[in-house]
Amino acid sequence: MVELSGVLGVALVALGMVLTPGPNMIYLVSRSITQGRRAGVVSLGGVAVGFLVYLLATNLGLSVVFLAVPELYVAVKLAGAAYLAYLAWNALRPGGVSVFTPEELPHDSSRRLFTMGLMTNLLNPKIAIMYLSLIPQFISLGAGNVLLQGFLLGSVQIAVALTVNLGIVLAAGAIAVFLARRPSWLRAQRYLMGTALGLLAVSVATDTSAPAASG
Repeated sequence: MVELSGVLGVALVALGMVLTPGPNMIYLVSRSITQGRRAGVVSLGGVAVGFLVYLLATNLGLSVVFLAVPELYVAVKLAGAAYLAYLAWNALRPGGVSVFTPEELPHDSSRRLFTMGLMTNLLNPKIAIMYLSLIPQFISLGAGNVLLQGFLLGSVQIAVALTVNLGIVLAAGAIAVFLARRPSWLRAQRYLMGTALGLLAVSVATDTSAPAASG
């Protein structure tokens, strides 16, 4: 059984990551604004499959590797903390540009939209770090089957990410107009998310838990 603290921790991490502008958000917003909501939803379908690929790959092999080479686990964890700190800096630094002012993109077919959504997610370092380093830290050895915990916690992340991204896709045009008229709101959002990501980076870097075993 997954512990409630683990579910809430993963949900918080997932929410912080999905609200931080990255390749997935930029692509989805760009498509939604330039080609319509349907294009954004199709692209989101590709992103969803990318999440499933990461979920399967992480839970079916990485825990064994981390147990065999604990130094690799520490290295990946510190890489995750460093990337969170990098995202925090990007959110807090002066002169940041809103993700809701994307460049014009050519119209593509549904197949290409889906494929591009998939590849954007698979090549997204933010998602790789989350599955390799962040989510595994919420698995508890004393809470039962570790493999099942991994799948359930990963499912929580996917549910949060897809829900938020779907909302962004459906409201991208309206959000772009709203923020363009209220730049102070955009700055407040950036500062809030940057602070949250910075605190999370410190928490991950200072965590001393060991990698969990599958079984």
